[in-house]
Amino acid sequence: MATTDRQATTLALAHALSAAERGLAVIPLSRTKLPALRSPHRDDPATPPCHGECGSLGHGVYDASTDPARIRELFAAAPWATGYGIACGLPPHHLIGIDLDTKSGTNSSAALRELALRHLFTIPDTVVVLTPSGGRHLWLSGPPDVAVPNSAGRLAPGIDIRGAGGYLVGPGSRTDHGAYTTAPGTAQLAPAACPPALLRLLLPPPRTHHPTPASTGDHGQGLVQFVLAAHEGQRNTRLFWAACRAYEDGIGPALVDPLVEAALNTGLTEREARATIASAARMTGHRP
Repeated sequence: MATTDRQATTLALAHALSAAERGLAVIPLSRTKLPALRSPHRDDPATPPCHGECGSLGHGVYDASTDPARIRELFAAAPWATGYGIACGLPPHHLIGIDLDTKSGTNSSAALRELALRHLFTIPDTVVVLTPSGGRHLWLSGPPDVAVPNSAGRLAPGIDIRGAGGYLVGPGSRTDHGAYTTAPGTAQLAPAACPPALLRLLLPPPRTHHPTPASTGDHGQGLVQFVLAAHEGQRNTRLFWAACRAYEDGIGPALVDPLVEAALNTGLTEREARATIASAARMTGHRP
């Protein structure tokens, strides 16, 4: 490993330990911003996915910890790590990340200001992390009894939300595109409480319950539950697999709405869910 990489790993570990002292659970990240440790189940698709119950490392955000010994163990297992991720949705902060992107060609900061004016809230002084691409991550604290889902562009174009099951790249991390840094004057702030009006926008609207049609039987219900159990990184894959099985078994059309509703509950948008199901229909020789 090059000296610069070793230095980046040492610095990332130091920053991760500092974040843990503030109650933020962390994991090591590679230069690509992905979890540095690969899943122990990657070579055995038949192994039921777990969130670390198997005892091995490599379960992404589910490895996140505030225990210094555990964090050192994680980084020792991933000496190529040059950054760290901060798990969202966990106590004590129940972190919510507002990711204001610049790569979509939209003015995400202006979009957030417009939302604030329209819905009568203000963004409080809070931790702001500057990204190498010119974007910003705003850290907010959510209530302990509410799970904010992850989303991409649902709030407004260029605004992504990191909630339960997601993570933010921590300041001090280095990637292929540069370093993440804390905006001046915000490093010592605690994540501010998310304004109630904004929190309402971040939560999915109540949806009409679509029971699994009786004609699909237990198998259809099982496919729906399979999708509902997905976490970030599995959502599209699980939905596609379940939709393929549904079409192969002749219950695809009857299961579309229940599968879409299940996908929405995992954080996918309706457009993403219906596009994935349509792809499964075409793959299995059916018309969506």
